[in-house]
Amino acid sequence: QVQLVESGGGLVQPGNSLRLSCAASGFTLSSYYMSWVRQAPGKGLEWVSGFSEGGDSKIYADSVKGRFTISRDSAKNTLYLQMDSLKTEDTAVYYCAKDSGYLEVWGQGTLVTVSS
Repeated sequence: QVQLVESGGGLVQPGNSLRLSCAASGFTLSSYYMSWVRQAPGKGLEWVSGFSEGGDSKIYADSVKGRFTISRDSAKNTLYLQMDSLKTEDTAVYYCAKDSGYLEVWGQGTLVTVSS
């Protein structure tokens, strides 16, 4: 069964960091393009970052460039999102997704709240 399970969210103060994890099962994560997307309260989905299959191409939305880093551990079949210098506007539910040009598979999400 193809499944993605996100974890690592929580409540943090502005300027602090969090690392999100996305554990994949039922497929080999590194063989597919993977994305992180988020949904802020009352807003639509926003694409955050992508990691190409096989290679090392990583891209970021302008809103997170220089603050967020996407990575993966092939041995653990897990995708990560390191989030530094968090801002209140980063508050959202974060999802990882198997991205086939559309969000083919995604998890239940993990809530990140940035607040003082």
